[in-house]
Amino acid sequence: MDRFWLQCSKEVAHIFIVFEGVDGSGKSTQLNLLDKYLIQKGIKTLATREPGGTPVGEKIRELLLDPSYTEIMDRTEALLYAAARAQLVAQVIRPRLEQGTVVLCDRYIDSTLAYQGYGRGMDLPFLSKINELASGGLAPNLTVLLDLSPEEGLARSRKEKIADRLESQSLTFYHKVRRGYLELAQRKPELYLVLDARQNTEQLHQVICARIGGIIGV
Repeated sequence: MDRFWLQCSKEVAHIFIVFEGVDGSGKSTQLNLLDKYLIQKGIKTLATREPGGTPVGEKIRELLLDPSYTEIMDRTEALLYAAARAQLVAQVIRPRLEQGTVVLCDRYIDSTLAYQGYGRGMDLPFLSKINELASGGLAPNLTVLLDLSPEEGLARSRKEKIADRLESQSLTFYHKVRRGYLELAQRKPELYLVLDARQNTEQLHQVICARIGGIIGV
């Protein structure tokens, strides 16, 4: 998504939904479908993404995904993601939640834990600490995890566009990322909706709407 949408309508209290998954899993598609569904139900929504969602965050995104910057160190990468997250939470997510807007975000803290933690092998407590500081402790009500094999996900992703800096990583890296996501979901299963991303788009959308409807009450 290149922008976020704010629709003024029915208000609900502090509902923050995150979509996660390996590249090519279809999370952005499902987020957009849910956004449209909630708008049709009269729910005030905002859809955003990480890294990005603010002018500062979008500049950081350009840097992080530019394949020419091969020299970016792992710790630098993690701190840049945290910086973009801090800006997004302070400038966009938290203010909209306080206004009663349902916020939908394409990636959040779990992406850092999965990619930089499990994928790159960085220290998970360190990553958790910097992201606690960046987010101010803001956690999603639900994380929708679209699970897909890296082979299929990258094949989908690379069919649509040229691989960015992260998408150029090895299959071994992405298998570690996938394992990380699944382990994170297993720790607090009540806070996750884990779905097989091989299902067709409409099937996934219906399951997601049913779960979110139970949370929001629509």
